[in-house]
Amino acid sequence: MMHSMLQDGGQELDRIRGEILATYLGDGATNHLDGKNLPSQAEVIDLINRILRLMFPGFYDGDDNIHRGNMKSWCGYLLDRVHQGLTKQVARSLCIGCIGGEMQKTIVRAERVSLDFLSNLPRVRRLLIKDIKAAYVGDPAAASIEEVILAYPSIQAIALYRLAHELYLRDVPLIPRLISEYAHMRFGIDIHPGAAIGESVFVDHGTGVVIGETCEIGNNVKIYQMVTLGALSFNKDAEGRLIKGRMIKRHPTIEDDVVLYAGCTILGGDTNIGQGSIIGGNVWVTNSVPANTVITFDAEKAEYRRFVRREWSFA
Repeated sequence: MMHSMLQDGGQELDRIRGEILATYLGDGATNHLDGKNLPSQAEVIDLINRILRLMFPGFYDGDDNIHRGNMKSWCGYLLDRVHQGLTKQVARSLCIGCIGGEMQKTIVRAERVSLDFLSNLPRVRRLLIKDIKAAYVGDPAAASIEEVILAYPSIQAIALYRLAHELYLRDVPLIPRLISEYAHMRFGIDIHPGAAIGESVFVDHGTGVVIGETCEIGNNVKIYQMVTLGALSFNKDAEGRLIKGRMIKRHPTIEDDVVLYAGCTILGGDTNIGQGSIIGGNVWVTNSVPANTVITFDAEKAEYRRFVRREWSFA
């Protein structure tokens, strides 16, 4: 009886295997066989965590022995490891499916891209320092800079965004999205690497924040949880296919010194939130807002209210 059951089970598994194999042959786009190259998700995540250690020395596990005496050698060793690993992953992403000499040429290009990316890390770190200070100054619950770096998921999400954005600007495929989706999975903050974000930006709490690819955000902007900066509609080409990438601006522009409160939704590439404006919680915006304007929603009367900011009081 047992032998018969095992035999029947084996036959059923053979049938299932055959059906699975048929799906492989039917759609080559969803499998990579015969040694085709793809960047490794696990290796990209390992690399990005190494870069975070470079950005915030001494803050993460494994860096307990860093001191001023060995800082130079520690930084050089870590930088070299990142350079080697990043070159390999960038080459794979630039040349998916390449073999032989074609891949060798791509490795040379990938090394240049990797070095150019790494040369911008000092600038990125200076941006992150401003983001951290904005979080510390802007949140009365922040007890110290150390707490902000270690315990605020939004700071790590912004850090990962800024690193992914540098690769995005260099036209590296796949890897920027692997980084941004890693941040999305870890922190619940979804920032497309193509978004252009200015200095001293603070995402408070952050859970559920969505920032689209063509979104532009100025300096000193504060964003609370569940804010969506999205597209109002999607343009299509003559054959009805969605136009992808940055060819058409789909997401809003947020100017300097704007505050976006929890749950507000701002949609559309032509939508501009003027400097110094405040968008209240759960407000839906699809039209531009002038500078220094406060938009709120009165749930009791089911109506939107607009104020000039100098007339607005939180008291």
